[in-house]
Amino acid sequence: MADATVQGYDIIGDVHGCATQLEALLSELGYHKRSSTSEYRHPERQVIFVGDLIDRGDEQLRVLEIAKDMVDAGSARIVMGNHEFNALAYDTEWPLGSGKYLRAHDDPDDPWSAKNTKQHAAFLAQVTGADRRRFLDWFATIPLWLDLGGLRVVHACWHPQSISVVEEQCGSSTPFHELDHLVAAATEGAPLYQAVETLLKGPEISLVAHGQGRYLDKDGIPRGNARMRWWNSEAVTLRDFAEMGGNFTTEAGAPYPPLPERDLSGTDLSYVYPPGVPVFYGHYWRQGSPEHLHDWTDYTACVDFSAVKGGALTAYRWSGEDRIRPQHYVRAAR
Repeated sequence: MADATVQGYDIIGDVHGCATQLEALLSELGYHKRSSTSEYRHPERQVIFVGDLIDRGDEQLRVLEIAKDMVDAGSARIVMGNHEFNALAYDTEWPLGSGKYLRAHDDPDDPWSAKNTKQHAAFLAQVTGADRRRFLDWFATIPLWLDLGGLRVVHACWHPQSISVVEEQCGSSTPFHELDHLVAAATEGAPLYQAVETLLKGPEISLVAHGQGRYLDKDGIPRGNARMRWWNSEAVTLRDFAEMGGNFTTEAGAPYPPLPERDLSGTDLSYVYPPGVPVFYGHYWRQGSPEHLHDWTDYTACVDFSAVKGGALTAYRWSGEDRIRPQHYVRAAR
């Protein structure tokens, strides 16, 4: 382990403003609140948050106070989620003095402006003034990944090539204290943009390039790509590899047909995580109880189980094992 005084790590999934569940889970895991701060501490273990502390939920300020106090005190670590990255981009005017922002809002010329504001509205309402500035400044210090030797943590996808791009262009896993790095990461077409997209949102596979039609997503937006099941080392066909859960329809409104069992090329399969060091991630809005191959494999474990949408806030208790043990999942009581 990276810290000899730490006997294990508790990797907590996307919190999205659910402070009540977070405090219940911390208590279930044996962490106790220090009376003078929002910090929770365990005598032998450390929390790792997988990002997406914010947006959607009703207790975002409390979540941020707990997480930051724990990180500052050394009782937790954290990696960045796409929602923390989005918050930085939403707040950053670019070009300076233009009235436009890296993540568009209040911009009638940008078709994504209204959607971006709607997604971020709860954070803007709940985290205001000096608190907002304090936490945005903190977001800029959060690393994109953690490699602690015996385990790895990333928000959406562990991809060595993308990690290399960030290291080569930015010099570290915490690039966003530099404005030019944030601008590049938010600029479509830049190498840093694609690398950060992969790490924070996960890779996608083109269905259209494989002869399939587009589908309508949950917001009615036509999509030609699907998320990759990069965690499934047994995937060999398009049906295995494309994440198409949900009641998607074709653009004509018919149910989207099953994907064919067509073998994929090495380029697509290069995203598959190989056997080796266990990696933990969030982001994917899992539901129910953890299932083999869908939620966990021998070397990968998702800890996002849709806490803000009625699921249970979930952690994985890692104590040095070199393969995932599903009995180590712990869920907050509801």
